[in-house]
Amino acid sequence: MPPVPAGAQPAGTTVFDKWKMGAMMGSTVGVIIGFIFGSVNIMRYGAGPNGVMRSLGQYMLGSGATFGFFMSIGSVVRTDTISPEALEAFARSRRRPMIMEYRSNQPPPESRTT
Repeated sequence: MPPVPAGAQPAGTTVFDKWKMGAMMGSTVGVIIGFIFGSVNIMRYGAGPNGVMRSLGQYMLGSGATFGFFMSIGSVVRTDTISPEALEAFARSRRRPMIMEYRSNQPPPESRTT
């Protein structure tokens, strides 16, 4: 594979890529949580008229869709572009504090006469 040219910059992720990644992560977490909660509820209260597999699938699908939806929106909002003014304000807030010399109106202690 040839080397990347010196002036070429890699393209950043798009908003759609961020949305897709958030939806995949949220759906995965939601399906796992739905499996756990669905299994506990089925063991505790029974499967009902739908049967075990259909009830468990409904828990998993509902939880996966909900988590995926909110995680996709959150990932897009969280990684939205930041204005240059906000970046500058953040950089100023992270600077090391300036330590200034203390100057009083009194002469130094060694030059005082008692």
